[in-house]
Amino acid sequence: MSDTLSRRKLIKTGLVAAAGASGLAVAARIASRYGLIPPDHRGIYGIGETLTYATQRLLTSHDSLAREFSRSDISSIAPVNGEPPEYEPYLRHFAEGFASWQLTIDGLVAHPASFSLEDLKRLPSRTQITHLACEEGWSYIAQWTGVPLSYVLNLVGVLPQAKYVVFFAFDKKFDSLDMFDAWHPQTLLAYSMNGQDLPKRHGAPLRVRVPRQLGFKSKKYLTHIEVTDKVTNIGSGQGSSSPDKGYSWYGGI
Repeated sequence: MSDTLSRRKLIKTGLVAAAGASGLAVAARIASRYGLIPPDHRGIYGIGETLTYATQRLLTSHDSLAREFSRSDISSIAPVNGEPPEYEPYLRHFAEGFASWQLTIDGLVAHPASFSLEDLKRLPSRTQITHLACEEGWSYIAQWTGVPLSYVLNLVGVLPQAKYVVFFAFDKKFDSLDMFDAWHPQTLLAYSMNGQDLPKRHGAPLRVRVPRQLGFKSKKYLTHIEVTDKVTNIGSGQGSSSPDKGYSWYGGI
């Protein structure tokens, strides 16, 4: 057994034993020792969020993939939650077909950059047919095409101290991923759905698509990506707008 697997087994065993014998607080301290604390670890549900996140990270490897389906499995109806932004800059970009829209990537990177929609479409792409599960109970299967987030992160040169990738959107909300999910091969910057340009209500011009987490983590209407070592200085400091509405920061499935 490799040192990595042995370490993972040791930490996982310690978490389970602590949770069973001494309570969640002890398990949370073990998770903290190994850097497995989510941004929304505070508050009444914080210990539970920590145990969920730490256990998921220990049980799944970076190479584990969400199930991918065939074209015949694509849903005939793709429900959507929420309305597109009414923010004036978004309406202006939509009216011109996003011709002047750009995605800026900065923060803890060696080469900050901006990409037009056409720039992104010229980069190596990946197409996947995956299941999107909403936290509200509905779901659908769709085909997504985009550039792997990992490819773009390699272009800008992520610095070693980076811990999170934060996504800002035209609807003035934000969300983030840890580097584990940011580097995952199925995490896409998606500009196409079911063979067509991304529809307005599904996040045009660009959304992040994270098949291994619930749908709210696949942030729509992207404008800006920041690579950072902390999220405590963004919004309420919980890594996302979602915890303010009662959702977890981590939505692993």
